[in-house]
Amino acid sequence: MELTGASIIGFRRGETNGDAFRAVNPASDVELAPDYQVASVAEVDQAVQLANSAFESYRHSAPKVKSAFLRKISENIESLADVLVARATEETGLPAARIRGETARTCLQLRLFAQLVEEGSWVDARIDRSNPARQPFPKPDIRSMLQPLGPVVVFCASNFPLAFSVAGGDTASALASGNPVVVKAHRAHPGTAELVGLAIRDAVRAEDLPEGVFSLLFGRGDEIGVRLVRHPLVKAGGFTGSRSGGQSLMSAATARPEPIPFYAEMSSVNPVFILPGALKEKEEQVATGLHASVILGAGQFCTNPGLVFVPAGASSAGLIGRLEEMMSTTAAFTMLTGRISSAYREGTMTLSQTAAVETLVQSELSRLSEGCGATASLFKTDASAFLADTSLSVEVFGPATLLVTYTDPHQLFEIARKLEGQLTATIHASNSELDLMRSLLEILEYKAGRIVFNGFPTGVEVCHAIVHGGPFPATSDGRSTSVGTRAVFRFVRPVCYQDAPATALPDELKDENPLHIWRLVDGELTKS
Repeated sequence: MELTGASIIGFRRGETNGDAFRAVNPASDVELAPDYQVASVAEVDQAVQLANSAFESYRHSAPKVKSAFLRKISENIESLADVLVARATEETGLPAARIRGETARTCLQLRLFAQLVEEGSWVDARIDRSNPARQPFPKPDIRSMLQPLGPVVVFCASNFPLAFSVAGGDTASALASGNPVVVKAHRAHPGTAELVGLAIRDAVRAEDLPEGVFSLLFGRGDEIGVRLVRHPLVKAGGFTGSRSGGQSLMSAATARPEPIPFYAEMSSVNPVFILPGALKEKEEQVATGLHASVILGAGQFCTNPGLVFVPAGASSAGLIGRLEEMMSTTAAFTMLTGRISSAYREGTMTLSQTAAVETLVQSELSRLSEGCGATASLFKTDASAFLADTSLSVEVFGPATLLVTYTDPHQLFEIARKLEGQLTATIHASNSELDLMRSLLEILEYKAGRIVFNGFPTGVEVCHAIVHGGPFPATSDGRSTSVGTRAVFRFVRPVCYQDAPATALPDELKDENPLHIWRLVDGELTKS
């Protein structure tokens, strides 16, 4: 596929308007052709108008049609694997193995949603049959199911050029539930976005779906993003990115004459609580696992462990010393963008200049004052200082972590209660510490979307049960997830039909159950 740098608006391409940008290779600082044209106001409106028109028919598509569409997207992306690797490694500085793994994960997500759509019970069909003889009032026939909302805007993430981007979980879940999607590409990897966007467009054509089911726009997020969220025909949005960016779009979504749901994944420090018994039993295992988790992908994962709570004194000296050794000998990284690298340097510099914080590892920072370079950093403070200074719990996005020593395990309860919402929380405990672990767990259940036991938080399994979300500011709505099939519930709402004639009912609610799905009929789950 030849890259043109033009937005994909349904089956059409955007126009050249003189306002353009280029991707930049973060490793070499070399600009990459072609020029990417910033979508005009008219093109933004055109994309949303097409999506709205497509919604009228796409929302009624049979489950087998939507599942075939999702599988076709997956096949098209797989056919581009080598081309995607070549372009994405240039745009992100990520290794080829990472891009291949992320391509596989993206296709797995699409097929998982295809399977969900085919099985069908996700619509939560409920039927309460009428009883005309009921006293003192007759009971009407009541049926309900989940229905799609309408055009959904998806914002690509900088740190996942495939799995959280054009064909990522937000797009897959929105399409699976019957919503057309308008994607705002991330300007850090527009070529990768264009390749995947063309794969989706070709799938729309191949499955004979209406133009407008999918569009891809290029431009500056703070301009086009707000314009998209404010468009009166847009009914929901999905975002993965910074806390400031997410909150700006959240404000735009709620300030509209018709507020819309906006699902933003934003900020998480993913605390790791290491209890004394666990540290005594597996010090080396914890040290190597923690180091690998902190530096994975240059620390540019939303599940990077930014806070680690360890016992004070001699019991943790070995762990801390081992971490110092490994972090200080970790090779320098190329981060995804200059903006991310700059923010990382500022965050680590702030920690190093905080009186209550001891800098254990922060090598060659001055040499990396420009460009996209970064080195691993390790800091230490104690529980009292941490509780007294809320700034110590601010996310530093990159290969850094802050060790917090505690003298009494019960200090962890106070710390856990004061933490903001998180995507993950991790507990390392021995069998002799189960009571302490349960007490800590009772607090963390209200602080995090996923709780990891005796493991490490980086790596999010794509499956039906996974939860990748959490209380604010981890996400804008802690009742949802952006990974796994539960994500489909973000872009639907329940619709009830009372005393409707059979011909007016969706297939999911007809007496004969033509789709043969599980339904709740008079309070009992059945396929009858």
